[in-house]
Amino acid sequence: MLSRLNPLTTLAASGAAIALTMAASNWPVSVAVAAAVLAAGTGAGVMRRVLAASAVILLPLWFSLLVLHGLFFPEGRIVLAGWGPARITVEGLAFALEMGTRTTACVLVLLLFSFVVNVADLVAMMTTRRIPPQFGYVLASTLTLAPAITDQLSRIRQAQEARGLVLGGSLLQRVAAARLQMVPLVLALIQEAAERAHALDARGFSSPGPRSTYREVADSRGQRTFRRAVLGLAAAAVILRLCASWFGVPVLPSLSAGNA
Repeated sequence: MLSRLNPLTTLAASGAAIALTMAASNWPVSVAVAAAVLAAGTGAGVMRRVLAASAVILLPLWFSLLVLHGLFFPEGRIVLAGWGPARITVEGLAFALEMGTRTTACVLVLLLFSFVVNVADLVAMMTTRRIPPQFGYVLASTLTLAPAITDQLSRIRQAQEARGLVLGGSLLQRVAAARLQMVPLVLALIQEAAERAHALDARGFSSPGPRSTYREVADSRGQRTFRRAVLGLAAAAVILRLCASWFGVPVLPSLSAGNA
């Protein structure tokens, strides 16, 4: 379902979800956004890929948040347990929970968008909307960077194994093998970037004037209305957040504030 939507629709929905999450700065809102993303990922059939990629990013993040804020939160008052300078406080755990859920929701939104969007259609839509081509190229390169690195690393690994290099074994052997793979990987990415630059110049990427695309991407009136609505809602949430911060009034009650 998500893959059949216009790329600008999924982009607007993703941006609005992140803006609402950051503006609310409230863990129930973050949990609701994360749950909605997981439900959408299940419907799109990319749930397993989203969870696998998010685990690599979020597990170290949650660990660092619990260590830094759960044990060494300077504003903590309600102490649950203590070992010298390290203290588990209610305020520290609440801050780690709010920060972790907020970041988790944003990461899940971005990963879901990257897995369901058609990059070629997205660039084509940006071209028809007269968006600067540099922005479209940066966005498309970002979305295709991880698959490009994975494919390049797989080719390097296969070439090294064909020459008799042992890439398995103990942890030290794996670290040494990874070091040997990094140099050709970086050189290959630099060479690919130079080739892309020459190809873009040959196609008049930096030339001024109107542009066109041969790709026809469906875009209904309902989707255009939806994009305006979610972007307006996100803008209103950001404005409300800014006004609340100026006057010192919380937009939504936070967990740490409730325990203060």
